[in-house]
Amino acid sequence: MEEEKAVRIKDFIDLAKEGKKVEVEIELRTQNIQQKIHPGDTEDKKGEVDAYLLIGDYSFKVEGKEQGEDSKVSKIYVWGFAEESIGTRRIHRNIANDRLEMDYQRLRAAGVEFEPKYFSKCLL
Repeated sequence: MEEEKAVRIKDFIDLAKEGKKVEVEIELRTQNIQQKIHPGDTEDKKGEVDAYLLIGDYSFKVEGKEQGEDSKVSKIYVWGFAEESIGTRRIHRNIANDRLEMDYQRLRAAGVEFEPKYFSKCLL
């Protein structure tokens, strides 16, 4: 594993399981995007809709390894549309937090040190 570039959360979990000390800082963000859609797929035929992504940015520190671009991993936890109801956005936030928690459990089980963060109301 050590010769290969770590590009996924799982790669860093594997390093921790091999006995390396691994720490991670997690930042959460919302990214607004324009989702292109096929013109025949919507009634108003505008071709684009406003959408959003809930993303986790992970910055890993591995014992004995210089920190660089290969120590950063971003993961999309959910995407949705700007026109959704508040209830749907809450459901999406809860899904994203549940998926985050699954990754946190994997990190904890491998002994990776981190401070957990969750998507909050202010991100929606």
